[in-house]
Amino acid sequence: MAVDTSIAEQEHTNYAYRAHNNRIGLWLFIISDAFVFIGLLVTRFTLWDLTRPELSQLLGLVVTAVLLLSSYFMNRAETGFKYGDMKRFHRGIRITIVLGIIFLIGVVGVEWQIAHIGPSDGVYGAVFYMMTGMHALHVLSGVVMLLIVYRNVRRGVVSPDRGFPVEAAAVYWHFVDVVWIFFYPALYLIGQVP
Repeated sequence: MAVDTSIAEQEHTNYAYRAHNNRIGLWLFIISDAFVFIGLLVTRFTLWDLTRPELSQLLGLVVTAVLLLSSYFMNRAETGFKYGDMKRFHRGIRITIVLGIIFLIGVVGVEWQIAHIGPSDGVYGAVFYMMTGMHALHVLSGVVMLLIVYRNVRRGVVSPDRGFPVEAAAVYWHFVDVVWIFFYPALYLIGQVP
């Protein structure tokens, strides 16, 4: 019996050590990825100065609200998971996934179709499609990550005592939302339409 306790303690210690190292890796990735988005913002202000293309203000506001709401539900899912409330976790992560897909449809499916610029329309087109495209790629990868985490929790592969995957998915999702908080005004609010 003492051997079983020792093995369980050792496995817990090994998991805690791996989770700690994974957490450091996650934050290093987030910081390095932030430089990509900072570069895009610098490009926007360098090339557009105090102008901006004509975009749908209402659509920009709606997709921003949808993404911020998704962050709220991701937080509820993560909190529910941490305290073993699987009903709250499942509901929160499913709503987050749906809201992420709605955001993607709003930006890529609607805004790209109704925007008065194309990808080849000089600096306006290049910057707009690069910023929204790079962000949409991150939202899409976040949705895929959330689907994988959701499936693994349902299958019992991820549990509250070994919940780093849920934590990592939540951190990534919140990072993507924070990026949009900077992109939204840079694309839709700052500057005048020429």
